[in-house]
This record gives sequence, C-alpha cells and structure tokens, in this order.
Amino acid sequence: MSIGNSGEEPLELAVEPWAQLHRMPPKQTCVVVTHSPAGDGTWSGTVSRDEPFQVDHRPDAVTVWVNGNCFHLSDTDGNAIDAADWDCPARNPAP
Repeated sequence: MSIGNSGEEPLELAVEPWAQLHRMPPKQTCVVVTHSPAGDGTWSGTVSRDEPFQVDHRPDAVTVWVNGNCFHLSDTDGNAIDAADWDCPARNPAP
C-alpha cells in the first residue's frame, strides 16, 4: 500500500499495532508491505473482512493498521525505512 504526503508540511505516519512512528516529508511516498499470518493468505481484517490494511487520516497524520504478522516500510524505490519484525520475509514492495 502506498501512502503519499502531497501536502506542504511533514506528515506523521503511524504503523499499528507496533506503534512505529515515521515522519514523512512533503512530496514523499512510503510503501507499507505486510505478510499474511495465515498459510492460506487470508487476513483477519478490522473494518472489512479479509483486508490487509485499515487507514485512518487526520490533518497532520496517517495511521495504517497492519493486519499481517509483520510489515516492511520502504520508499518507492524499495529502499528500506523500517520493519517491525526482522524475521519477516524479505519482499520487494509493490509500486
């Protein structure tokens, strides 16, 4: 999932449930990738069943709830920004 800051001010990106906070400068896009905890590729979901993400937006922040067992955060070129679990499978982020 791509999260972009098209504004003129930095935006806080929170990745839950790990409480990971990241500052996104203006005009930056981050890519959040998660991996299914189930062997069959299903997601537990929060608002909609079988959804890997839930996103909440406020004027100065975006919260991404990740329903997988780990996540990767990278820029659009695939450069790693952070990961919640160092044992999480390494995968290239989707554009």
